[in-house]
Amino acid sequence: MRLTATFVSTRTEFKAKSLNCKGKLITSFVIPVNSDKSFSFCRADLPKESLVMSNWHIQDPASQRLTWNKPPVNVLVIRKIRDESLVEPFKELCRFLVEEKQMMVYVERRVADDATLSKDEAFGSIRNQLCTFREGYDDISDCIDLIICLGGDGTLLYASSLFQGSVPPVMAFHLGSLGFLTPFKFESYKTEVAKVFEGNAAITLRSRLKVKVVKDMLQRTGQQSYSREQQHEQNGLLPHGHTNSEAGKVTLQLQVLNEVVVDRGPSSYLSNVDLYLDGRLITSVQGDGVIVSTPTGSTAYAAAAGASMIHPNVPAIMVTPICPHSLSFRPIVVPAGVELMITLSPDARNTAWVSFDGRKRQEIQHGDCIKITTSCYPVPSICCHDLVYDWFESLAQCLHWNVRKRQARLADVSDSSDTEN
Repeated sequence: MRLTATFVSTRTEFKAKSLNCKGKLITSFVIPVNSDKSFSFCRADLPKESLVMSNWHIQDPASQRLTWNKPPVNVLVIRKIRDESLVEPFKELCRFLVEEKQMMVYVERRVADDATLSKDEAFGSIRNQLCTFREGYDDISDCIDLIICLGGDGTLLYASSLFQGSVPPVMAFHLGSLGFLTPFKFESYKTEVAKVFEGNAAITLRSRLKVKVVKDMLQRTGQQSYSREQQHEQNGLLPHGHTNSEAGKVTLQLQVLNEVVVDRGPSSYLSNVDLYLDGRLITSVQGDGVIVSTPTGSTAYAAAAGASMIHPNVPAIMVTPICPHSLSFRPIVVPAGVELMITLSPDARNTAWVSFDGRKRQEIQHGDCIKITTSCYPVPSICCHDLVYDWFESLAQCLHWNVRKRQARLADVSDSSDTEN
């Protein structure tokens, strides 16, 4: 049987479909096509060159492409805040999109209200045509066709946080410090943007983590109810948070691109948390904390903590301890479909703190739990060349992976007796 694996992202629900192939269960991910949306990511029928192992196929990553069902109209431009060097590139890009491409450009209100832009009379006509929004107040998730980021990796992480459901394609220009996730150079932005508008660009589907934080407010305070305002002020919950009156718990759900970090916070004691996998206790983490990351996040905090670097196309979740008080606690990789749960150990001496892609940091106490699994809404990141070349180029240029002075040749290779030196 020939298995067709199709990836179509039209901001509709990302579903998993199981196929029975000669008695063996094969899982592929399918997103149904929605004709109302303007783009799709497709994997064509598996080519003859695909590697066949028993009755299943390994997909060629190069077949992952972006195709526009209809021309894009609405473009979201994310600019790194508090960086004056990005003002001119931002104005150039907006002028190009509005005047030459006749696009509807969306920007954050705080970006549009920047004093430097307000004083520029020449940019005034373009500024008046920009559509503005405020994070946490205005929902733009259903009206954006393309995201363009100007800055470093943080701009892509921020763009991901704005879309808690399906994410439009993201084109990231390297105008920050590191730039591991930003493969495009701004010098050729007109050419590169025009190519993306034409379609058929290579796409990396960067998996995200679906994180649910459940807080046992009744056990913590003994109170029977909290007002929504008190919950928002104390925990910094997003609008996705809600109160479960039957269990007396507050639930926060987020989509995370890089990692979830649980650490000991300001306490001088070891962090002591229990790690469950699909409801079964796997181990207790005693140390500074633990990192649960995506393959995209494997080159971030997890890499600094000693984890392996994993290509973003690999379906996996990484668990990396932070300074564990054990000589044998190695980082592990688990399948993408499992559910991890982190709680404070019953005998923990102090609370823990959790953050999501470096944001929304909050305290975790006894009775609270953090549930983590792979999200069905990945971030489609547009490649400059292709998803294999771009990743290794970033490893070499940003992290200087395997950089070493070359070993010199032997003067006389025929004399093997001298090779010991």
